[in-house]
Amino acid sequence: MRDMRYPLADIDNVDDDIRTQILEVAEKSGFVPNVFLALARRPDEFRAFFAYYDALMEKETGNLTKADREMIVVATSAINHCLYCVVAHGAMLRIFAKDALIADVVATNYRQADISPRQMAMLDFAVKVCEEPWAVNDADHQALAEHGFDDEDAWDIAAITGFFGLSNRMAHISGMVPNPEFYTLGRLPREKK
Repeated sequence: MRDMRYPLADIDNVDDDIRTQILEVAEKSGFVPNVFLALARRPDEFRAFFAYYDALMEKETGNLTKADREMIVVATSAINHCLYCVVAHGAMLRIFAKDALIADVVATNYRQADISPRQMAMLDFAVKVCEEPWAVNDADHQALAEHGFDDEDAWDIAAITGFFGLSNRMAHISGMVPNPEFYTLGRLPREKK
């Protein structure tokens, strides 16, 4: 794999609030995901990025589960050819879905995945937002509604797709590489420390 174009921030030299946030993630996961150190180079952008990430991915309202949210990220990041996001969020999808294989199929061709008709409708909408957002129309919203999604859920699906479009592009231009730990998360039992 190629080297990253921009140097990762040194955790000892970042602002205290950013260091605290990074160390909290490291404590939960057992490692520091490269995206945190890549974005910590620019503190204001780091804060804005993760505030919006949390607003979209950690919210407790709406009809999207954590697995649904990660599935959207994996499917649309695959379309954008973003290795970092497919691998990192594929790991999260495997964990939330409790399925060691789901992320690989969703990333390769979600239409062949063993997912519910509800999730298929959700991904169809997300992919359309990713590929041709100008073509989204009332029929697309109706297809979601037929599977129990309301207009706020459609907004969430589109917002996740759009946000990760930004993330995918920044991962591309920076040459961001997935941490090796992501490849086994949700596939192998986590080692006890």
